[in-house]
Amino acid sequence: MHIRTSFPYETTHDDIRVPLPDGTRLYARVWRPLTDEPVPALLEYLPYRLTDCTAPRDAQRHPWYSGHGYASVRVDVRGHGNSEGRPADGYSGTTAADGAEVVNWLAAQPWCDGGVGLFGVSGGGFDSLRVAALAPEPLKAVVTVCSTDDHYDNDVHRLGGSVLAAGTHARSAALLAFACRPPDPRYAGEAWRDMWLERLEAVGPLAHTWLAHPTRDDYWHRASVREDYGAIRAAVLAVGGWHDPYHDTVLRLVEHLPRDRVRGIVGPWPHEYPDRDRPPGPAIGFLQETLRWWDRWLKDGSPSDGASAPADPLDRPLLRAYVLDSRPPATTYDTLSGRWVGEPQWPSPHVTSITHRLRGAPVLVRSPMHTGIDAGRLVPIGNDADLPPDQREEDARSVCFEFAVTEETWVLGRPGVRLRLTSRVPRGQVVARICDVAPDGASTLVARGALNLSARHGDDRSVPWTPGTTQDVTFELSGIGHVFPPGHRIRLAVSSVYWPWLWPEPDSAAGFTLDPAGSSLELPVRERTPDPTITFEEPEQAEPLGSSFPPTLDEPRPERLVVRDLAKGEWRLEVDPRHGGTRQYPDGLECTEDARETYTITEKDPLSARTHSEWSIRLHRPESAWDTTVRTRSDITCDAEHFLVSDEVICAEGGEVVFHRTWEKRVRRSPVNPL
Repeated sequence: MHIRTSFPYETTHDDIRVPLPDGTRLYARVWRPLTDEPVPALLEYLPYRLTDCTAPRDAQRHPWYSGHGYASVRVDVRGHGNSEGRPADGYSGTTAADGAEVVNWLAAQPWCDGGVGLFGVSGGGFDSLRVAALAPEPLKAVVTVCSTDDHYDNDVHRLGGSVLAAGTHARSAALLAFACRPPDPRYAGEAWRDMWLERLEAVGPLAHTWLAHPTRDDYWHRASVREDYGAIRAAVLAVGGWHDPYHDTVLRLVEHLPRDRVRGIVGPWPHEYPDRDRPPGPAIGFLQETLRWWDRWLKDGSPSDGASAPADPLDRPLLRAYVLDSRPPATTYDTLSGRWVGEPQWPSPHVTSITHRLRGAPVLVRSPMHTGIDAGRLVPIGNDADLPPDQREEDARSVCFEFAVTEETWVLGRPGVRLRLTSRVPRGQVVARICDVAPDGASTLVARGALNLSARHGDDRSVPWTPGTTQDVTFELSGIGHVFPPGHRIRLAVSSVYWPWLWPEPDSAAGFTLDPAGSSLELPVRERTPDPTITFEEPEQAEPLGSSFPPTLDEPRPERLVVRDLAKGEWRLEVDPRHGGTRQYPDGLECTEDARETYTITEKDPLSARTHSEWSIRLHRPESAWDTTVRTRSDITCDAEHFLVSDEVICAEGGEVVFHRTWEKRVRRSPVNPL
């Protein structure tokens, strides 16, 4: 990592408030180059508190962009951080509409030349796409990283029509805790307490809403740009990582957006900006790459550093993808070897779908309920226990089919399966995993996918299976870029559950019968031609903020601990998501975050599934005696027809409780009148 201390422009920064039409003021921080000429503006817009939570990350990139001739702006959405207003469901449309107003306001400032770019990772990447779909006139370009175009089936809510248990629970619990954090009086002023109490009256568990929309209905249509790619008029650079769950969005964007306004990059990375050196790497010079994108669309290609004009980003391949070498299974990798390939269009003319037919007699697939305990983290962020370990135990809980690899095989894209199933019950699910099996038997997870059997006719409806009937089902797995070496085996593992990724269906204990006749695996096999011209600079960033993690006497908990109760037949996964710990900021703020999640199930009972989490957040300033805490508890259990959702929030100032509320909600698991 190269830390840059000098730039073409000297810079300054100020904290300001951006007014919205309804009078709400959003808190913003603006880094600007010291020049008399107006410059384009770059906006990063998200709810995660610019004065503390994202401040270290913001310091790496906003001053860097400003030093290259852009006004780089970081804004908290309404009801979060030090912004006024009440927090809203991010999918309701309010957040995107506010973002479009911020774009228009920035374009009208005297220090802006009228052109605006929008960027972000994760939530900021989601918001970038949703704002772009509203097409505010000044918005010329977008860089979206680790984001989704489809909140129904490529987010943390559903997969193939089944509830993503860990994702829905963990995000709802985390967002509830995050939304309850107070404004900081250092920045919000004396009104901070009134602002805090106002937002506390408006908060609620988002799991209530997400679970209440089990099929792809208008709620998900409004939130997902996948419903109308044509609404996006800005140029889009989409970036993702094979170890991020949203990488398929990159493949869809380069397929559906106009070729003269989109480019995609998929590397080996987790759910992070690809210059932050979070494993697995290698990291790239992401800021330099995006600067060329901004210069192309906001400065007519003129280089920001005054050097000779770089190559037009549109001369790069439509999609640059990193095809990973085979590797032993591990829960983390510092770097992963591989090679870059360039695709002139997507789907690629260099990729051919190869069919592998399954063989053997019909077989009963009836997996124990804890199948999936070694799935790894749904959204890896570079921690030591994020990725799936050796899959041999998971494979033993599944029905497996294998195919010998006789010559080196490159796979790029989304595999698919066709399975002929017979079910004796109306509700179930099927999960497929592709593993790379080495000669010593080690099994490395490569791709996976799932289908709720009630969604086999489309995820906009729920159609129970007619018991005893045989039907063919098809579904895609997550995209991959992977090399299978000769002498290895490609293993297709099929299971009837996948906890705690997927919430088991009430009838999941019955399983289903799979008939290999009529069943197959489709692999997108790519030509073995790397592109040596695809290169990236070394990562470069601005000077770090200078926050620190003070040592504590507490023993660190395991990141992921599996506990088996032999007498009860119960399995429990305990997760420390490692969100924050204790951090001290240069402005005197001390922030301590602690979270713990547990996922419990017994081996034979799908109705025993339970999720539980507890959050504790303390924000205080020792010099002013300002001291606040937020504590939350979230649980989801079920019966055959309902999810049972329970949450509690307790907020205190100086040790005195100022807010306490509980929620209890029963949510139907399936539509009342299936189509």
